[in-house]
Amino acid sequence: MDSVDGLLEEARDLLPQVVELRRAIHRRPELGLQLPCTQRTILADLDVLAEELEISTGTTTTSVTATLRGPGGAAAAVGAPAVLLRCDMDALSMPEHTGLPYASEIDGVMHSCGHDAHTAMLLGSIRLLVARRAQLRGTVRFMFQPGEEGHHGARHMLDEGVLDDPPIDAAFALHVSPNLTSGWIGTRQGPMLASADQFAITVHGKGGHASMPHLANDPIPAACEIVQALQTFMTRRIDAFSPTVVTVASIVAGTTDNVIPETAELAGTIRSVSQHTRFLTHDGIRQVAEGVAAAHGMKAEVRIQEGYPATLNDDLFAELITDVGAELIGDERVVHMTHPVMGAEDFSYVLQRVPGAMAFLGVCPPDLDPATAPTCHSNRMRMDEDALALGVALHAAIAIRYLERSAAR
Repeated sequence: MDSVDGLLEEARDLLPQVVELRRAIHRRPELGLQLPCTQRTILADLDVLAEELEISTGTTTTSVTATLRGPGGAAAAVGAPAVLLRCDMDALSMPEHTGLPYASEIDGVMHSCGHDAHTAMLLGSIRLLVARRAQLRGTVRFMFQPGEEGHHGARHMLDEGVLDDPPIDAAFALHVSPNLTSGWIGTRQGPMLASADQFAITVHGKGGHASMPHLANDPIPAACEIVQALQTFMTRRIDAFSPTVVTVASIVAGTTDNVIPETAELAGTIRSVSQHTRFLTHDGIRQVAEGVAAAHGMKAEVRIQEGYPATLNDDLFAELITDVGAELIGDERVVHMTHPVMGAEDFSYVLQRVPGAMAFLGVCPPDLDPATAPTCHSNRMRMDEDALALGVALHAAIAIRYLERSAAR
């Protein structure tokens, strides 16, 4: 029998347990790097498998790491391939308006990005792989990561050695998508998600009476001109095939209707799919803001905070995902994405260290259209929980196939 035969059927048998776990986590969402309730839920679920796994927790975060070694344990694992499967665990600071019976019980906190499902699916995959331990051609490490939503949780786990002992050779992560047909898989080679940086610009003018602007130096028109000039810069200086999105999301200036303020503040986000374009955009924002301000006899102070780098899928690993996906559900339900998603992911830090890839799992509820369904980060985001069985099976199948191919080489 082939090593992945029956995986999807076994995952469907586990689905009630996976859904129960997902809903328990959904009810009690937590933010940032410290997720004690979520960590306890994970450890309790792993407890029945503790004899098969090496389990550890983080020191700077409430992360959990579990390692499953193939036959022969640590001694046999020396020189054998090792693959990492990762999920994120944290929620978002926002209200929930889904009306679900298991909706968040914590005011102003919601699992609206699917991390509850990611965690439950990874826990389910551990059960499938433990049952197939005798067939594993190496080591599988399971990375339960807090702090993905802007807190750089992956970097904390990397600093604590999640890729060590044994050294990890490749990594995989799965992200649900309510805007992809339920039970479909999507991925691509190369850029999968964008980098995410933040910028702030302060235009320094001269305050005065609103009736006498010629005696002041109004920073508001200059700030508005900077917004327009940035969009022109994007279309004339950035390669259309290596895109960047620059959005000015906030403009703050003035306190009343008859006073010209001394300063105007702009803030926004920068999303890029390559390092070259990313830093070209940084330089361009500085040049545009400072140049426009200077043309008006003012100064512009530009501050750029680097966030997550672009998530770059390894070509061969992305091909592995599409191959395994076709084995599980047929090639017609595996989407070869034509362009990256401009959201960002801190799994990118892992992929800077080892080759690997991320894929999307379609979870659009059957009563909704994927094109118009509430997206991730929406207060009304819902998912078709039946699709989680495929996520469980895909995690396990990726690990098995990767180890087989690597061992054969």
